[in-house]
Amino acid sequence: MPNAPLLDRHFLERLERLTIHWQRSFQGLVGGHNRSNFAGGGQEFLDHRNYHHGDDLRAVNWRAFMRLDKMFLKMFQIEPRVPVRMLVDTSMSMAAAQDSRFDNKFDYARRLAAALCYVGLVRLDTIEVLPFSGALREGQTCGGGRHRFTPLSRFLEALKPEGATNFLGVSRQFLNDYPQRGLVIVISDFLDESGCDMALQYLADYGNELMLIQLWAEEDRTPPWSGEFDFVDAESNARLHIHVDAEARRHYTEEFDRFAASLKTVAMRNNGRYAGLPTSLPLEEAIFGNLARIRSIA
Repeated sequence: MPNAPLLDRHFLERLERLTIHWQRSFQGLVGGHNRSNFAGGGQEFLDHRNYHHGDDLRAVNWRAFMRLDKMFLKMFQIEPRVPVRMLVDTSMSMAAAQDSRFDNKFDYARRLAAALCYVGLVRLDTIEVLPFSGALREGQTCGGGRHRFTPLSRFLEALKPEGATNFLGVSRQFLNDYPQRGLVIVISDFLDESGCDMALQYLADYGNELMLIQLWAEEDRTPPWSGEFDFVDAESNARLHIHVDAEARRHYTEEFDRFAASLKTVAMRNNGRYAGLPTSLPLEEAIFGNLARIRSIA
């Protein structure tokens, strides 16, 4: 029996009205659908400025010159084509066991990535999807309209969880392979024994705008267990024997919330955006609620 599609037709139709947003202007990047805040050649008139030697004479307002005997250059709103790159966590922690009523983090991440890519395709954006765990894996570029969604969907469906997360190594590889700054969307649980704050800061320091989307299972934040347990790390296979009681669960949730707050801080101090999404949250609500509220899409 064939697998169900990542997104059904009704959901795709609802996505048609949305647009992926970035907040900063990347001067010199042109050709997309989102308007920037700087001027140049384009379709919509913006303003005039004084003519300077070397400017394009075709942009001179000759009618104004005939009236005022002074040369002004017509300025137009330009439409930036900002590189949009989506890093999708495919490490083993994303597929760790959880409540069977909901998608695991890996499946939720694939569906979310598919939804965001469809939004971009409808608006003629080009998005490069880059799976990662210990290193960047072979990616898929999607662009050219909604009819290109099927190959992208098949690419996401074929992904398998594997390996341990190495955010620092991945960020260094990314900056080496993709030196042009743009919008970087990271979909992950951000669970890395070595931490991820420094790696994410590297991405921002090189001029990229960050959109961090943290996924978690309900048990990741609020453990439901009580008693003696042996826990096995999904990525390192390290074992830990602990006693879980109400006090331990409370401390654990507090630590999780501090971790989530630290991710939000990294995004916000670099003029980026952060959204935390439990996998129990229906994807439509995540898209039209949580992500819309932080103006990731609208």
